[in-house]
Amino acid sequence: MMAQYLALKDKARDCLLFYRMGDFFELFFDDAKLAAQVLDIALTSRGEHAGAPIPMCGVPIHAAEGYLARLIKAGCRVAIAEQVETPEEAKKRGGSKALVTRDIVRFVTAGTLTEEALLEPRRANVLAAVCDVRGEVGIASVDISTGRMELECCPPALMAAALARLNASEVVAPEGWESAPEQATPREAHEFSSEGGQARLCGIHGVATLDGFGAFSRPMLAAACGLIAYLDHVGRGKLPLLLPPVARAGDAHLAMDEATRQSLEILNASGGGRKGSLIEAVDRCVTGAGARLLADDLSAPLLDAGRIEARLALVGWLHDDALLREDMRALLKAMPDIGRALGRVVAGRGSPRDLGQIRDGLAGAARLADLLYARDDAPGLARDLVPSLVGHDGLIDLYARALVATPPTERGQGGFIAPGYDADLDHLRAIAKDARVAIAALEAQYRETTGIPALKIKHNGVLGYFIEVPAGRADALLAPDSGFTHRQTMAGAMRFNALALHEEASRIAEAGGRALAAEEAHFETLIAAAIGARNAIADTAAALARFDVAAGQATRAAEGGWCRPTITPRAELHIVGGRHPVVEAALEEAARKGGGDRFVANDCQLTPFDRLWLLGGPNMGGKSTFLRQNALIVLLAQAGGYVPAQSATVGLVDRLFSRVGASDNLARGRSTFMVEMVETAAILQQATERSFVILDEVGRGTSTYDGLALAWAVAESVHGVNRCRCLFATHYHELARLADSCEALTLHHVRAREWKGDLVLLHEVTQGPAESSFGLAVARLAGVPQPVVARAKSVLARLEKGRAETGGLAAGLGDLPLFAGFDAAPEPAPAADPLREALAGVDVDALTPRQALDLLYELKRTAEASG
Repeated sequence: MMAQYLALKDKARDCLLFYRMGDFFELFFDDAKLAAQVLDIALTSRGEHAGAPIPMCGVPIHAAEGYLARLIKAGCRVAIAEQVETPEEAKKRGGSKALVTRDIVRFVTAGTLTEEALLEPRRANVLAAVCDVRGEVGIASVDISTGRMELECCPPALMAAALARLNASEVVAPEGWESAPEQATPREAHEFSSEGGQARLCGIHGVATLDGFGAFSRPMLAAACGLIAYLDHVGRGKLPLLLPPVARAGDAHLAMDEATRQSLEILNASGGGRKGSLIEAVDRCVTGAGARLLADDLSAPLLDAGRIEARLALVGWLHDDALLREDMRALLKAMPDIGRALGRVVAGRGSPRDLGQIRDGLAGAARLADLLYARDDAPGLARDLVPSLVGHDGLIDLYARALVATPPTERGQGGFIAPGYDADLDHLRAIAKDARVAIAALEAQYRETTGIPALKIKHNGVLGYFIEVPAGRADALLAPDSGFTHRQTMAGAMRFNALALHEEASRIAEAGGRALAAEEAHFETLIAAAIGARNAIADTAAALARFDVAAGQATRAAEGGWCRPTITPRAELHIVGGRHPVVEAALEEAARKGGGDRFVANDCQLTPFDRLWLLGGPNMGGKSTFLRQNALIVLLAQAGGYVPAQSATVGLVDRLFSRVGASDNLARGRSTFMVEMVETAAILQQATERSFVILDEVGRGTSTYDGLALAWAVAESVHGVNRCRCLFATHYHELARLADSCEALTLHHVRAREWKGDLVLLHEVTQGPAESSFGLAVARLAGVPQPVVARAKSVLARLEKGRAETGGLAAGLGDLPLFAGFDAAPEPAPAADPLREALAGVDVDALTPRQALDLLYELKRTAEASG
């Protein structure tokens, strides 16, 4: 057995090997050690190898899916080795001691899951393949649970951003490729062939050319070849559902890099998971397919104004008609996930339940079409989608006649073909039923003839049908002329057989076996019908998902008073009463629990003549929230949804950049400041005049002078070179001088006031430079000990006095010419106010009477000295 195991383990390579032994999957050697640790199960041993005990652990087959889910989540890959012959076949082949042949029937990896129990209903499960062809990266991606396949290519520098958008569960890449993504599964380089990719796709879809599907470059086809080869390997020759590939144009969607996606917390919050993310605040879909499509919309907002308006029109139609919206959502909520059911069917892992889901989903789609056909006011996108909902009458009728109302998940026991569909099957079931009635009659007869009221006829998988009596009453049945044959002695009971019982059991077994064979044949026919209609079923699933997204967006807009944005090609952004959807939702939840404040809405007006806002104000004042909320409003608008604002006009954004927050990446040798500079460099190198950028505290991770110099130069570059729309938050008040020389830069701040020693944060954005960052007040709010705050005040007073005397930190910047040769106007030095500066560092509440008197004398001397 160990020889067989080791041979299979060699084929499994770096995968854990689940080795079938009876009712368990067993693991040995290092696989067992790792699995026992991850699954928290007992590690035992079996026999010896090379003089040492062989580590072993195992999981029961009936619970294997749960253990697989935990292993996959931990980053493991698993090979399933099943028995591929019966013990009887093994005996015929090699005698009574022959080992049952086993082989790997499937590989289970993060990107190739189809089982319901292993998938998150509201999250797509994407497998991607990447490769380089003559300096251009090809990317092929597929969600095999639904069959959706996309091909794209990009420059090497943008590969990370494309993979971040896909949020792939698993990535495969050529072995030995230096630029392969981290944690990519290596595959042999020859599997990534453009000619091979074209041939495989043509073969899968039964076409002579791919021209009907779109134009595909050589890098795209090479990546597709690698993807299909990996799926072929994982499925052991059985490919999953692969719909016709779609070519994804790089300029069709708003581009965002990985740092921006993380900063904006689009699909996952900073702590991981959906809680606190944008999608959690927006998602009101009632189906898993709708939630997955919404995630795709938010990950890849559109650049085509026509497509955006089509989505907005559908959302607006449902927003304005609450009755229609609720009727649609009620129908959608009752529908199963037919896309994933179809995926399991095509992958060879389908069940009668999956066929029932396809039947019920298609019938529900037809009912939704009936609801929409009567509407003359339907927008264009709705009219385009409705035809995809119908055309399945034949398949619905077939499945309605063939399947029981609630088909089982497993087909091995039969019972899923409806009565009346097959007369011969009904007859076989009747024979089995009559035989069971006869067995019940035999039980009564045997009780009477033996005089044993406790006699019972039972059944199990080993003995079949048998007669069981208490051990103390078995003597009569043991007599040679009793007509009963002893079979088994149990603790307190004895088991027997009888000729009449054997005959009836044979009738049941024969009829049952023939009935199961008939049901299996029908199942294969029903599976073939679904596979034959797979593209049409997939189109229906996609249409249902789009309606669900639109209805969910309309519901969210109605809940929160969101507005329909106006999309324009001009480089502008006009938002009135904008809010941050996640923060507002958190405040509303807190209010429902009896606490929390009202979210303060703010405006944002960016034009070609006022495209760079320099935003100051205290920490905790809401600067970062303001920056992010405007970026999220742009994203939501271009995804085709309503936005949290009173009104919004969004000029199409080609690239969205967010440099907000501080983090490090020590694994890659990058400090917090290094990460900040890398992200800032990407913005300065990639942002165009159509881009929207939010920058927060550039330069804060280094010395004051270095940080100010960098922030100054970055602001100049964004203004004069990139010329994009930008919100730039900073605590460097010296940057306010740029307003005199940068014609499209304006000063704004988040309002705050000190009142009786306390800092009052107003969260209102208004025009003009910030008067102070209120850093010491915020420190006091945070609980910094009072002596430390007092000492900081005295140090601050000394620093401000020195600044007044020397002209300030940026005194030498007044004559500095603008970046990239732009002329700079001289910056006048601020007038010193010694009395105001002296009072700024005084904590009146902490003064003793004597200290107050001394302070008055000092202020009098300062006033006399200043004239």
